[in-house]
Amino acid sequence: MKLDILAFGAHPDDVELGCAATIAKEISEGKKVGIVDLTRGELGTRGSAELRDKEASIAADILGVSVRENLGFADGFFKNDKEHQLEVIKMIRKYQPEIVLCNAIDDRHIDHPKGSQLVSDACFLSGLLKIATELDGVQQEKWRPKQVYHYIQWKNIEPDFVVDVTGFMDKKISSVMAYSSQFFDPKSNEPETPITSKNFTDSIEYRARDLGRLIGVDFAEGFTSERYVAVENLSKLI
Repeated sequence: MKLDILAFGAHPDDVELGCAATIAKEISEGKKVGIVDLTRGELGTRGSAELRDKEASIAADILGVSVRENLGFADGFFKNDKEHQLEVIKMIRKYQPEIVLCNAIDDRHIDHPKGSQLVSDACFLSGLLKIATELDGVQQEKWRPKQVYHYIQWKNIEPDFVVDVTGFMDKKISSVMAYSSQFFDPKSNEPETPITSKNFTDSIEYRARDLGRLIGVDFAEGFTSERYVAVENLSKLI
């Protein structure tokens, strides 16, 4: 299956929090989108890896993605090394995306920038003919995505561009809240974390609303780019 966009997240819920509205918009326009989670989020304070698997499946159904896979890397301890790069390369070559979305270039959680660089490096290496990979007994062809974009997470990184996601925030929030074990629940007796507060849940909307305000729309999601973003002509700008 060839995809238009492949979104990577260090943990299940990273993609939903970072760029779910953009994904929902692209799918509504006929694009094929997939998600690959690097880990099962087994070190999360609340819930378990098995529960996170179920939540990720529900979120994928809400967004309508074509495929979702999990590489099963060690949460908190995976490395940006040859072993892990080759596994990511296999996914890139399997789905041959034109665009890859991945974690923030800098963030509070150590897995986010680590996963960001791992995926970015794998995107480059995936285009090298002499790196051989095999999947299900078949030798894979080289493939390099045209673009690698990084979504924004905990830290307020200044975006290189933003996407108007007006009309798709409800789907984003629904996909995020599919991870019910992770977020604000006044009835929960489990330990508190930085993402279990009502303030964090509210921030999903108000951060998107603030980015939207800056470009004159209701909601937007921001991204950083590894190279200049080109436009066909000035009339294509919002």
